[in-house]
Order: sequence, then C-alpha cells, then structure tokens
Amino acid sequence: MTNTQNKTSRRSLLAERAAALGEETTLPGPDGPVVGWDTDGDQFDREEREALRRVAGLSTELEDVTEVEYRQLRLERVVLAGLWTEGTSLDAENSLRELAALAETAGSQVLDGLIQRRDKPDPATYVGSGKAQELRDIVIAEGADTVICDGELGPSQRRALEDVVKVKVIDRTALILDIFAQHAKSREGRAQVELAQLQYLLPRLRGWGDSMSRQAGGRVAGGEGIGSRGPGETKIELDRRRINTRIAKLRRDIRGMKSARDTKRSSRRAGNVPSVAIVGYTNAGKSSLLNRLTGAGVLVQNQLFATLDPTVRRAETSDGRTYTLADTVGFVRALPHQLVEAFRSTLEEAAEADVLLHVVDGSHPDPEGQISAVREVLADVDATDIPEVIAVNKADLADPETLAQLRRNHPHSVVVSARTGLGIPELLQALEDELPRPDLRVEVLLPYERGDLVSRIHSEGEVLAEQHTAEGTRVHAKVSQDLHGVLGEFAV
Repeated sequence: MTNTQNKTSRRSLLAERAAALGEETTLPGPDGPVVGWDTDGDQFDREEREALRRVAGLSTELEDVTEVEYRQLRLERVVLAGLWTEGTSLDAENSLRELAALAETAGSQVLDGLIQRRDKPDPATYVGSGKAQELRDIVIAEGADTVICDGELGPSQRRALEDVVKVKVIDRTALILDIFAQHAKSREGRAQVELAQLQYLLPRLRGWGDSMSRQAGGRVAGGEGIGSRGPGETKIELDRRRINTRIAKLRRDIRGMKSARDTKRSSRRAGNVPSVAIVGYTNAGKSSLLNRLTGAGVLVQNQLFATLDPTVRRAETSDGRTYTLADTVGFVRALPHQLVEAFRSTLEEAAEADVLLHVVDGSHPDPEGQISAVREVLADVDATDIPEVIAVNKADLADPETLAQLRRNHPHSVVVSARTGLGIPELLQALEDELPRPDLRVEVLLPYERGDLVSRIHSEGEVLAEQHTAEGTRVHAKVSQDLHGVLGEFAV
C-alpha cells in the first residue's frame, strides 16, 4: 500500500468519528415528532459551555518545547498515535476513533493518525524509532502543533518522543484530565480535577540546567560568595514540595465535601427513599435519559464527558413509591487511576445505590467493550453486587442485529431511545421491579386525626387493603422497619 493510500485510509478512519457524535434530527416519537433535544428541558449551562469553544488559528504555543517547564494544554491541530498490542485491528481502530472524539471534545482539530502493530510499547519513544520519524513527517506535512498518544506515557517516553517530533506530546491521561478541567463546575468537581492533575504532574516535573537551581557555591552568577555557600533547594524540589502541600490540602477539602454528600445521602436513607444510580460509558446518553425520566433539564451535549457533577432528582413509581435518580460521571476505557481516586466520593453515589441503571450506547461500534469497561470501574468502587438494569440507548440509531445480540447476551436489559421515548415505559417497569420493597406486614387502625401516618404508609409502604370505619382508617400494608416501629401502638 502506498503512502497516499495509507494517508487516505487514516483520514477515512478518523472521518468516521463523527458517526458516534451524530447530528440532531427530527425523529418520530410516541406522541408525535420530536425535534433535536427538545425533551431535555431548559439547559442554562449550555451557553456558558459553548463560550469555552476554542478558535482555530490562535495558538500561542512555543515552537521550542525546551523553553518552558510545564504549559497549560492548548490543543488545536493534532495528530494521533496508537499501538495495536492486543485484540483485533477493529479494536485498535475503535480506540483511535475514541481518542479522536476525546481530542475534539477538548477543542482541537484532528488532522491525521497512525496505528503501529507491536507486542508492547517501545520503552524509549512509545512507538518504534522508525514510526516516530514517520510521525515527525506527518506533523510537518499537516502543520500540527500537538501529538496525542493513545496510552499513558512515562516521563522519559514523552521527552524522547518530543525530541523526535519537535512538537508538544501528551498522552491519553493528560487529554482526559484537560477535558475534566474544562467541564468541572462545582466546587467539589474542580477540587477533584485539580487533585488528579497534580497527582499526574508530580512525577513529570522537569527542568534544564542552572536555571532550575537555587543551590550556590563559590562565586556564583550574581557575584555572591561569602554567605551564599551551603545547602539549597533545587527548583524541582521546591515545586514538588508545593505540589505535595497542595495535594494534602485538596484531600482534606474533598473529605469535608464527602461528609456533606454523605449527610444528604443518609437523610434520604432515613426517609427510606430508594436510590437508582445512572452509570455507563461516556456519551451513552445518561443525562438525556435522566431528562426523559424526570424532566430534570440537565445539560446534554453530544460529546464525551459532558457531565462531571452528579445530579439527583426525585421520581415516583406507578404505585406511588418515591425513589431518587442520580446522574454520574461517565466512564471510559483505561480511565486514569488518578481520576478514579479523585472522584471516589462522587462514584460512591453508584456504590451506595439500591439499583444501577446501566446505560449502553447501542449505536457504538463496540457496545460489549463499553459494558466491560464500566463494570471494571464499578469493581474499583465495590459496586458489583448491586442489582443492575441495562438500558440499551439510542435504539433509533442502532443496528437491529446489534440490539438483538445485546438482548440475547444480557437478558435483563431494555431497548430504549431517550430522544424518541421508545421503551421508556418498559424501562420504568424494570426499575420498579428491582427497587426494594417494604417487607414487614402490619394491620393497624389509625384515628382520623392521624392522617399523616396514612400518608406515610402510602408513600413509604405498600398498601394491601384499606377500609374506612367509624373508629378510623383500617390499613393492611407492608412497611419498613422504621415505620413499623411508629405504627406499633395502633396495631390490631
């Protein structure tokens, strides 16, 4: 295959990344046509999010990568580099497509990409030396200012690859951290992102020569001699100490925020309100589904990691039982361990839930891979033993054969479309069936002035029979342990 054919193949591969981020269209719904995202309600954050879009051609990056120690990421014109170390070639291509979608979410323009078949990453330059030179040629031909590698680079690998390609090199982890930094809005979310960034940066500090040193001896540059000799502290040591101090403070702050979240969660527990956590791969449609189920008006964007801050909304079953739905941050393959640790308090919304609503993008090229990646992260936060309902979303865009295969592989699943409303009643019924039910039977005679207890039985319990008599309201119901104690004095 010629170089021209190679380039055409790479371009066609990256051109398919838009397929996973399809355009908004007019679609049929259960009550008439649905246009775009009208079902998602008012999203007042959208204008602010759109204002952060980057403008092409305004790069301020320095050409010489050795001029600075560390720069904020400004991704504009990028070339991708990936390794095919295991699995099939389709798996490697899907991973590169996902990297392209991540880069575009960060505000960059993807120009080209290449995949190398290797048993393991090159310890020096991640890709082999010959491939690194080919990458350099692509960077020059395309006028790129950044190379993104589809993996986590060691500090020495990044420096060595930068020396070859002569432009900024970042890895998948730094790219995801940059997206999180753009999208975090709440105080807790910003603190979690900063903690993850500092943990990533700490082993990657570097500097050049005397400009990084505060140690002195003899007649040094400023002319000092006597009084200047002795132990000092290098610039890198100073930066490392400051970062460690900041990390310790952020961890204390996040622990304080976690206690506030635990307090809210325990208050819902005290009211015996069951909880459903919406989990799933990034851009699977979790926020759209939450808006469809509750009218929450949560920000929905057709990009990866649009949601970072969890949202909790109240809902009711068909028989009047109240429960909560919590939207959570999306997962991704090889989610950086710094993010799993930093967002642990947020991910506990899933670990503490009574039911997991696992949303899967049915139109994705590899939905089974998404399911596996999500379950790996759930295992990290000890959320594997919680009842799970799988919602195969985007049924209006998915291949019917893929949907049928997913239904066969996962019997406890429902095919839905958050945009059109397809399958929503079946999904609600599946959630109702999995929600915990009160299990203590009581038969009480409540005076008419205790209508508050009748109301609690209806909202928190399951009424089996109700009769109005001259003495009061006679109720036969199933209730929770807490309510059973309150009703004890009225038992018959």
